[in-house]
Amino acid sequence: MMATAVRARNRRVITLVLSIVVVAALAGAILLAVFFGGAPVASTVPTAGESTSKPSPSTPSPTTTPTETGFPENTEIYDISSLPVVDVFSVNPALPRDDDPFGGSTGQVAQPGAAGAPVFADPGAPPVAFLPQTQTFEGTVVPVVEAQDHWVKVLLVGRAGVPPEQSSAQTFGWIRAADVTLTTLDSHVEVSLSARTIDIVGGGGSERIATDFGSGTLDTPTPTGRMFIMMTRTVPDFGYTRGHPLVYLSAQSPTLAGFSHANVAITAFHYHDERSGEISNGCLRLAPEAIDRLAELPPGTLVVVSA
Repeated sequence: MMATAVRARNRRVITLVLSIVVVAALAGAILLAVFFGGAPVASTVPTAGESTSKPSPSTPSPTTTPTETGFPENTEIYDISSLPVVDVFSVNPALPRDDDPFGGSTGQVAQPGAAGAPVFADPGAPPVAFLPQTQTFEGTVVPVVEAQDHWVKVLLVGRAGVPPEQSSAQTFGWIRAADVTLTTLDSHVEVSLSARTIDIVGGGGSERIATDFGSGTLDTPTPTGRMFIMMTRTVPDFGYTRGHPLVYLSAQSPTLAGFSHANVAITAFHYHDERSGEISNGCLRLAPEAIDRLAELPPGTLVVVSA
């Protein structure tokens, strides 16, 4: 009986000692954490496919509004019946002369829709002319020399003045982009009067089609600068062409008011038996192969003639 009591008392003592040891260990751990400035942190082991870090919130990018370039949009409706038509016969002093005669183009041509297009000397002012979609002597497919969001700057047929009193230099105007259809062309023509060469230049390179030709005399020079193909026609009555087409240009003579009983002095590429040196009234006289090749180019093709 006494032995049983002793064993029970010993078990209670052992249990008490173990409890004291556990409490002391916990207290020591807490004191160490406080002493070193830390605190126990519970951590969990992620299961498969679970991320240990929270995704960073993404900052939404602000929506930007595209910046418009050039002159502001103009949606006004104009009475086109009161505007002078732009054609090969027109003389319109309100149209500006080309301010960059040896510049290039965008590679595009513009043609008005069925309603035609008002033409502006200044996009901030009322229109000064009207370009129809089609007309007898063409000139309605025009090269774009500058393109903006709402406007295109184009070369035009006709003159702003009549020589010898006034300059007949190439004219231009502004047309609303909404009024035209744009088409991309893949080539233009470069003429050098001094080198006596003509090249068709495109994305694939340069094609030389002439190494000599006839051009204007000192009194009736070939106009220089940029211009464009107005139209291409075969005129049987012009026997000197031997049945080859004439490629008419937008530029007119800088010295002649008219030619051959007409009140226009158009410059053109055409065939002629005599086709070397300064011998013409301004036209460019070519060999058969050269004129036939130029006749393949579409209206509106840019032509740059340099001295």
